[in-house]
Amino acid sequence: MAELHIIGQIIGASGFPQSSLFCKWGVHTGGAWRLLSGLKEGQTQVDMPQIGDMAFWSHPIDLHYTTKGLQGWPKLHLQVWHQDSFGRCQLYGYGYCHIPSSPGQHRLQCATWRPLGTWQEQLAQIFVGGGPQLRSPDLIYSGADRYRLHTVAMGTVELELCVILRHFDRYGVES
Repeated sequence: MAELHIIGQIIGASGFPQSSLFCKWGVHTGGAWRLLSGLKEGQTQVDMPQIGDMAFWSHPIDLHYTTKGLQGWPKLHLQVWHQDSFGRCQLYGYGYCHIPSSPGQHRLQCATWRPLGTWQEQLAQIFVGGGPQLRSPDLIYSGADRYRLHTVAMGTVELELCVILRHFDRYGVES
């Protein structure tokens, strides 16, 4: 069986309206993929930068997959959250990116977005906090009904990933 190693880190995020951010992440794969070692989801710590707007997490990612086919190549999905001084958490953005299919070191920038909501929800978000969220997080990485959403662009999440491929040549994939 072919093997894929993903080793790297979620460096941090910038371009969000406020600091004090953390990130929930997960990896989605197709049915032919099996996780041998590592965690397929996790959460970073909260970082409140003193200088600048970049929140640094340096959160490690170390995954080892095996597969029988290329269909359902791994995707990394992200949720960036803001924690206020009272400990309340508010969603600041969703995003996803494909794990690079070429071996080597890759630096990725993942753009994020959040649902916009009605004008009443936007007004309530200003005064009360919170805001609209997706009922099904699967919409982040599946294109099914995502085109129908009204969204607003948020910041970007920076990742550094090293990809190692093993035995893909046995299945006709050149690396």
